[in-house]
Amino acid sequence: MYADAETIRKILTGSGDTWAVVGLSNNESRAAYGVARVLQRFGKRIVPVHPKAETVHGERGYASLDEIPFPVDVVDVFVNDRLAGAVADEAVAKGAKAVWFQLGVIDEEAYARTRDAGLEMVMDRCPAIEIPRLG
Repeated sequence: MYADAETIRKILTGSGDTWAVVGLSNNESRAAYGVARVLQRFGKRIVPVHPKAETVHGERGYASLDEIPFPVDVVDVFVNDRLAGAVADEAVAKGAKAVWFQLGVIDEEAYARTRDAGLEMVMDRCPAIEIPRLG
């Protein structure tokens, strides 16, 4: 079980409102684009993280988590399994409170490392699906 209801609620309501969205670009056909818009609608500040460092939804982008010059609360990961573990490790180093691996992103070792480091973590779920369920 990679996501219990309590952890999902805690991340969405109690971990903070600054969400770094890793893999977010201006490509409207990608899931990250729509999910970031939903997060904004629910009061989250999104921070695009993508090698292109594009401004997306009015927010300045950065090429990596390390380049973001302010604290990040949650790191939402839209990269494939092969890269996701390294992003989780960067989130821990950055001082994030939580990591969220999107639908289909599964890395059990990264999940264990992230939880062992004291962060909340959800894997293989989508906040755009979960946040409206909070009521």
